[in-house]
Amino acid sequence: MDYPELLTRFGLGEFRIGQREVIDAVMAGRDCLCIMPTGGGKSLCFQLPAIARPGLTVVISPLIALMKDQVDGLLKLKFPATFINSSLDPQQQSQRTQGMIRGDYALVYVAPERLRSASFLNAIRQSNVTLLAIDEAHCISQWGHDFRPDYARLGTFRRRIGSPQTVALTATATKIVQGDIAKVLELKNPVTFVSGFARDNLSLRVESPSSNSDKDRRLLEYLESEQGSGIIYAATRKSCEHLVELIQAQGKRPVAFYHAGMEPEERKRIQEAFMTNRVPLIVATNAFGMGIDKRALRFVVHYNMPGSVEAYYQEAGRAGRDGQPAECLLLFSYQDRFIQEFFIENAYPTREIVRDVFQFLKSYRVDPIELSLQQIQAELKVSTGTEGIRVCETLLEKAGAIERMDSQQNLASIRIDLPHPNLPELLPREARAQRAVMRGLELLVGDLRGERVYFSPTRFSESVEMKWDSIARALRELTKLDGVDYVPPFRGRAIHVLRPDASFDELEIDFDELERRRKSEYEKLDQIVRFVNSRRCRQLEILEYFGDPLRRICHRCDNCSGSGAAVATGTQTKLTEIGRERVWFAVQVALSGAARTHGRIGKQLLVQMLTGSNSKKLKPLRLDRIATFGRLKQLRQETVTDLVSQLLTAGWLIQTEATRYRPVIQISDEGRTLLQSAMDLRVFDAISADVASTIARTLSDIDRPDVPPKAPETRIVADAPELSCDSQSAPPADLESRRQEPDSIGSNDLSDRRVSPAKASSDTAASTLHTSIATASEPRLETARTTAPAEATVATSMDPRPAAAKPSYYWTWRLFTDGYEAAQVQQIRQIDLSQIVEELTVAAERGHVTERSWILTPRQLAELGKVSPGIGNRTATRGLREVPNGVTPGEYMYYLRSTR
Repeated sequence: MDYPELLTRFGLGEFRIGQREVIDAVMAGRDCLCIMPTGGGKSLCFQLPAIARPGLTVVISPLIALMKDQVDGLLKLKFPATFINSSLDPQQQSQRTQGMIRGDYALVYVAPERLRSASFLNAIRQSNVTLLAIDEAHCISQWGHDFRPDYARLGTFRRRIGSPQTVALTATATKIVQGDIAKVLELKNPVTFVSGFARDNLSLRVESPSSNSDKDRRLLEYLESEQGSGIIYAATRKSCEHLVELIQAQGKRPVAFYHAGMEPEERKRIQEAFMTNRVPLIVATNAFGMGIDKRALRFVVHYNMPGSVEAYYQEAGRAGRDGQPAECLLLFSYQDRFIQEFFIENAYPTREIVRDVFQFLKSYRVDPIELSLQQIQAELKVSTGTEGIRVCETLLEKAGAIERMDSQQNLASIRIDLPHPNLPELLPREARAQRAVMRGLELLVGDLRGERVYFSPTRFSESVEMKWDSIARALRELTKLDGVDYVPPFRGRAIHVLRPDASFDELEIDFDELERRRKSEYEKLDQIVRFVNSRRCRQLEILEYFGDPLRRICHRCDNCSGSGAAVATGTQTKLTEIGRERVWFAVQVALSGAARTHGRIGKQLLVQMLTGSNSKKLKPLRLDRIATFGRLKQLRQETVTDLVSQLLTAGWLIQTEATRYRPVIQISDEGRTLLQSAMDLRVFDAISADVASTIARTLSDIDRPDVPPKAPETRIVADAPELSCDSQSAPPADLESRRQEPDSIGSNDLSDRRVSPAKASSDTAASTLHTSIATASEPRLETARTTAPAEATVATSMDPRPAAAKPSYYWTWRLFTDGYEAAQVQQIRQIDLSQIVEELTVAAERGHVTERSWILTPRQLAELGKVSPGIGNRTATRGLREVPNGVTPGEYMYYLRSTR
């Protein structure tokens, strides 16, 4: 095969990594599974063989825009290609279908839904199909990113057209998803290729701002330095809205917001504006990107950490598809992990929630049921979001209990699952109307027995020469036959209940498998956190994760080039001798402070302690009595935060979770060695030039801090004050300070108001209940006495996964304790304010610390204070008649039950 000539016809000089091997296998007639990253050149792997060989290649593609872009590109190269989809009128569709039969095209792009059409299936059979290419093949698996029911039916379609050679392509697929693809498509000994994940033009960077306000500041700084086109990804729509307002206020460049809830026309308008550079910047949820081939994309920023390495690299890989240098910046905070855990919990509903959804759908008296996921969730008021409802529907459909139906714009549908060769003969001779309709249906369905076939009522009426009213009556009678299932016309998304008489216990749903998949999602979350915290080459981490055999160091990422947190080498050459001593002193103080707090506080509290802050959080925990308190008070907290971050990057400090969502700082073994040594020049390679120069310029009166004992004494504390999980301080009114990284002293089990001891640092004996760590040289750093049950105390494991699913009210309360405001909680939880009030009331009743100011305004609190003096917090319903205007009974109940 003359590949160079073919490459020239495609305007290419050579293959990208991995393309040649896939194309060789396709040309040899093998079924293939091709896994290449976004921008890796997957399309050429089926386009070149389609041009090189006779016959038709049918390409299954999920997006109309993606089809059009690829076909336009092929037509510019003078290749015979077309697409057939709903953007064409019936005459255009018919003309292109006839051209396909005649052999006018080498490639025809279609959506998976097109394969439900009996006429199109007949046309495919009359065409010489030599290759079936399935793009975005992860959609086949219900555990892929974008499960679509019609993708799951591609195996049946492939079988019906004679099981032609097939190549399935995707940018991201776990081992589980790869197995699903091969199984559903019934591939014959497929050869799997994983390659091309090395993107040498991409510079991968991770930064860890100390708070959301610091994140915002860093983002604006970055946008100042990057003038090209870019995408900013955020985890929620609320975060996107915040970022759009932030960037617009800066007034430096046009920006647009893109999310899945927008109307199609609005999405199309924004996408076109972005592609034509009228809007160079898009802020989006992960809904934006599939099918976007903007080659000159200079940067991608992740404002929140995605939930997996796959999601991160698929989104980051949209930068630099023109081969020119591009940057991918991830701004990480521990709260990002909590958001992703919340998404996981919502994506894996409990058995009880799945049952409730099934019972609700069975009881609905309309067929088909045209309710959105949001409407079903609102009707049921279950403790899961819309993603959980979608998964419930997926499980019920897989069990054969329901069928999900895509928008068909007033089309009716029929499914006939009867083997009889002459269907009208099954009916009495006197049932003339029914026999006529059955004869018409038999012709309509053809050999698509067992498949749902959509049809136009008007055209069907014309074909059988009957009025639709008569046809509808006949159809209602025909559905009484086992094996005949009719769904009336509908417009939007709909659900058809297949087994209305079945009990939930009869359904075959593997909840053990569901739990295994949930754990797998947590494992993927662990992997992205490890990637974020890694000090190795970030590209190497990516290549090893995906199993790419061509692994190499990139020399471009922050860890390779030193352009991230640890900026420059040779900083010491730019400092005077006294400057080096001052930097060394600051490093020693920071390490000593971490050692003296024994891995029991987070970054922010550590910084506040080192700078001698007046924060009310410090005194109850006796941090103001530690020897390193205020030793860096001449420095701004921002500088000390950067210093601590760079010590974390260097590995001399470690950030872990004492309990779930409570990251704490520990000194590592290497850090303790450094603390006990003379000046080590490696420090000046780890500390950035700007931080080092600030320290050298600012500090004076330095004195080497005492080295704390390696193994602190453990004492019984008979009078230790009980510390609730909020005892560090009440959430301040300012949103940004409320949303800063949470700190922990002791190991706060957030499902209980009492505090359990944390795992001590790596070289310290584990604490037990009723104990407090103290050293001979400083006051005791106390943990709380508790009578919490054994399962509520903190184990030494760092595994953040919950032992069991938390109740709905817990997640609502959890968001408020992490500093989110009511409007943000509504967005994340997808419930209304009355439900939030109700869930917080339950949380208060269960003993969780709650703040009245989370829900109630100052005016409401003042009015309620007038009408209910002296009423105890545990009063149930007294005084409801006295509720002032502007306060609902639910809010009043919350006022009575809340902690303060």
